[in-house]
Amino acid sequence: MKRTILTGVLAMAAGVAVLMAQQGQPAPAGQAAPAGQAAPAGPRPKSPEETTALQALGAAQKTGDADAIIKAAEDLLTRFADTQFKEQALTLEGLAYAAKGDATTEQVTWGRVMDVNPNSLLANLKLGGLIAKQTKDKDLDRDDQLARAEKYLNTAINALKASPSAQVAPLDAEAHEGLGLIGLTRATANKDADPKKYDKSIAEMQIAANEDPEQPTYQARLAAVLQSAGKNGESLALCDKILATPNLNPAIKTFTTNLRAVAAKAAAPPAPPAAK
Repeated sequence: MKRTILTGVLAMAAGVAVLMAQQGQPAPAGQAAPAGQAAPAGPRPKSPEETTALQALGAAQKTGDADAIIKAAEDLLTRFADTQFKEQALTLEGLAYAAKGDATTEQVTWGRVMDVNPNSLLANLKLGGLIAKQTKDKDLDRDDQLARAEKYLNTAINALKASPSAQVAPLDAEAHEGLGLIGLTRATANKDADPKKYDKSIAEMQIAANEDPEQPTYQARLAAVLQSAGKNGESLALCDKILATPNLNPAIKTFTTNLRAVAAKAAAPPAPPAAK
């Protein structure tokens, strides 16, 4: 379910200040605004040299080249340690590492964003999701890590609720997927026979699938949780729906096909005893 790092939703969440600088605005700090014109709000470059570095980052962002974005962001942060664009630069860098599939460095980078702004929507969303995916049911620090991820994801969800944008649904879906994974890990670690132990995971995965119905990954995860919960008939029906999707991603197709086979075997009535 990877998207390019320059979609409208992510550009909105990362902020457009870098692109504003690329276009030559706002004026460097210390430079007076024209008479009768209010000084621009938000971060501003402090020198022509910083403006040039921001222009380079804006140009890299426009190309969508992850390596170029990382290089330009680090150049800005190294040369201008007091830049007011630190959060935006690190956010773009985090998204670039996500596009490269480098989860380890991505997680470090989102931590750097959190150091600048603990309320960053994307840092909370991405960091929570990464921790949720990486934490296993047998990890010694499982409960602490899951609680940490849950806090990040709920912070992101609350921020999305307050967002005026109509384009937040994919991000909200991603957050609920993370909560679904947390619920699944807790359910897997729960050794008792409580039939409701998967309910939280199912509910969160259902929200994710509803929020972003064009992403079959969420449906596939939901089908997997349903199967784990013993709801094999529902899992089978959802697998069939996913497999009927035109131009389905090959990896999702393979995953769903294998899952369907497991669900079908579990749902099949037991064979009658052999006649003596």
